[in-house]
Amino acid sequence: MTATMQADTGHAKAYPGRAAVVSWIFFDWAAQPYFTLITTFVFAPYFAAFVAPDPASGQALWGFATAAAGLAIALLSPVLGAIADASGRRKPWIAGFGALLVIGASAMWIGKPGNPDVIPALLLAYAIASVGVEFATVFNNAMMPTLVPPDKIGRLSGTGWATGYVGGILSLVLVLGFLAANAATGRTLFGLTPLFGLDPVTHAGDRITGPLTGLWFVIFVAPLFLFTPDYPAKRPIREALGEGLRELRGSLASLPQQKSMARFLLANMIYTDGLISLFAFGGIYAAGTFGWDTIRIGSFGIILAIAGTFGAWLGGKLDDALGPKRVIAGSLSILLLAVIVILTVNKDSILFIPVAPPVPGGPLFAGAAERAYIVLGCLIGAAGGPMQAASRTLLIRLAPKDRIGQYFGLFALTGKVTSFIGPLLIGAITAATASQKAGMAVLVVFFLLGLALLARVRA
Repeated sequence: MTATMQADTGHAKAYPGRAAVVSWIFFDWAAQPYFTLITTFVFAPYFAAFVAPDPASGQALWGFATAAAGLAIALLSPVLGAIADASGRRKPWIAGFGALLVIGASAMWIGKPGNPDVIPALLLAYAIASVGVEFATVFNNAMMPTLVPPDKIGRLSGTGWATGYVGGILSLVLVLGFLAANAATGRTLFGLTPLFGLDPVTHAGDRITGPLTGLWFVIFVAPLFLFTPDYPAKRPIREALGEGLRELRGSLASLPQQKSMARFLLANMIYTDGLISLFAFGGIYAAGTFGWDTIRIGSFGIILAIAGTFGAWLGGKLDDALGPKRVIAGSLSILLLAVIVILTVNKDSILFIPVAPPVPGGPLFAGAAERAYIVLGCLIGAAGGPMQAASRTLLIRLAPKDRIGQYFGLFALTGKVTSFIGPLLIGAITAATASQKAGMAVLVVFFLLGLALLARVRA
């Protein structure tokens, strides 16, 4: 394995070769189907439309479960990151929390339609899987500075996000083309009978996304464990726990003196909350507004993921050329504009201008409002990837190098400590007003506040 050399505070630092970097990138490929298939385009809309009593209560219940998982992630992320820094190793944590992802996602198979008795267990499985994938991501992110020189971090981060989007696209094509069928026709998007005898009437093709996500993760995370080097163990876990907690207290105490870091973490807390909520409820919102089925929502997801792939790839290049702060600010501006316009789109109007509504059972995305929603979704997909990739790059540029895991824990904390607020507000407002549009309107506030705080960060 070849290694590159980079000057680092006066010393030559060796970086691992291409195989190690590519294997690390495949973590995003391995994890992305959870967000693509379960939280956004297939399982979440299916839950709201067919498992919950109605789409509005389904959106509310999903929001409450997302909030509970987000709170657990927020409370534990910085502690675990600090312990990982003190112990020196990342892979054991990725393996442990990856196992939670696999177990929780696989258990979501139980969510049969019209059976409200399974809702508590189903939402618990969703929360467990969410905790697993988010914590595994914390420790995967913490490996970045050991893989490439500082001037290539932006490209590495953007390439990871773009690769993840491609994995999400392929997993979605697999589900829509071969597994999930329209209950009325019994055919998939490709006009095929579902593989493995998956029953369209019981929505087995929608439910299989849980076990498929778990299997996909196991297969594609394997190269990380085989080819990407880890830090050697520094000390036993008990000693690491004490030292990690002491360092975490010191870092928290020093944040008021690190004004740019503190402002960035606060901005990240707010705009990430908005983005998580937008991704979590985008498919559910489309199902309620247009009556889209799994095939339409999934096709919408493929289009968005393609836009996201190009956006993340371009964002990585712009990150290295212009700096991560500018990339985040530009992405936030696009997201804000897209959400505002989406709130004016109904199945029979765009920007309050009447248009012909979609014809039931008609061609895919034939309605003008549906096409407008797709265009706006592409803007969201193209902006969301660069914003997240550039955010972790900016964190690396601001954080002390010997505490990178700890600060990624704080990064996850600020990305999750209020992440329950967005879904909770959307769920509560939706439940109180019986209006999905009213619930989604809260996202405008999140993006505006995040943009204002980011403007005060000195990169």
